[in-house]
Amino acid sequence: MSAGRTFLGYRRANGQVGCRNHVVILPIDDISNAAAESVAKVVQGTMALPHPYGRLQFGPDLELHFQTLIGTGANPNVAAVVVIGIEPNWTRRVADGIAATGKPVAAFSIEGKGDLKIIEEASRVAVQMVSDATALLREEIPLTDMIISTKCGESDTTSGLGSNPTIGRFAERFTAAGGTFFFGETSELTGGEHIVADRITDPVQREKFQRLFDEHQRIILEQEANLLGSQPTEGNIAGGLTTIEEKALGNIQKIGQAKIDGVLEMAEAPTRRGLHFMDTSSAAAESVTLFAAGGAALHLFTTGQGNIIGNPIVPVLKLTANPKTVATMSEHIDLDVSPLITADMTLDQAADATEDIVAATASGRWCAAEILGHKEFVLTRLHRTA
Repeated sequence: MSAGRTFLGYRRANGQVGCRNHVVILPIDDISNAAAESVAKVVQGTMALPHPYGRLQFGPDLELHFQTLIGTGANPNVAAVVVIGIEPNWTRRVADGIAATGKPVAAFSIEGKGDLKIIEEASRVAVQMVSDATALLREEIPLTDMIISTKCGESDTTSGLGSNPTIGRFAERFTAAGGTFFFGETSELTGGEHIVADRITDPVQREKFQRLFDEHQRIILEQEANLLGSQPTEGNIAGGLTTIEEKALGNIQKIGQAKIDGVLEMAEAPTRRGLHFMDTSSAAAESVTLFAAGGAALHLFTTGQGNIIGNPIVPVLKLTANPKTVATMSEHIDLDVSPLITADMTLDQAADATEDIVAATASGRWCAAEILGHKEFVLTRLHRTA
């Protein structure tokens, strides 16, 4: 990491640092999506985040639902939030959780009023929120004050040889300079989990990692599921990755040789800086949604065969080392590191290029997923509803 590297971003009331400035209309449950989307249509500069859940969930599944929604609203890329739900108690719970960050939040419950009244009331508040948010100015901030996450998707042999090691070198530099960096994809560490465990410096955190990994494995084994086609995917297999162990070893390349400072539950925010493992699905949209709920403001996504994932509040930067993907899916690729494969680029040069595009994107440059309108927002479910 270049000494003193900065970007132009937004420092929030709680000290967190963002690179975007969204006003979010956040529905608590599926039946509030229509009202939230209507507000977003009426008030320019707002963004609704519809989703299919939030009714009759219970236990850990409900807690994860709340934590993900609160974390989404609390994300440093969000300037203000309008929360809309059918019932007042759950709506207020999420709004209060977001308000703890110090950012403007308003809560509206549809029950007893109906959509039209709520759309009017929420829209009036949203107008003022947009006015206030657009008056905020970017300021120069150390790049390492922003949380960055990483994931790979549609990986192939070029991922493990090129794009993943590029992120690994960037992660080494970024965390050594004091930055906070997330990685995850629990099932995708299978066969390499001991490598990750050995990198965790704190015995308590190492035990937490092993518990989370073992729980994930237990659920899969209890179902007697054959993951072939999911882990590895059909795209992985076509790209030359024939086993989950091969995929895991390539996945781990994304943290380089860095030591792991902390282990996080799904959507959990870190309490200190450094490299953190988060328990996540390996599904792209779910994983990025969880990282964002944990506070990640920018995401680095490597792909081999080509993946088009985006996120509504976090810019998702795409890197590939596959020259075919660069040629056939150029509109989705932010950084081409395929010269690594032909030895026309060094790993340090690839990491330099990554740092440059991260700083530019964090300062306001739109990434490919933003330009193409990819706003995948997918909540993780743990079990069936009541």
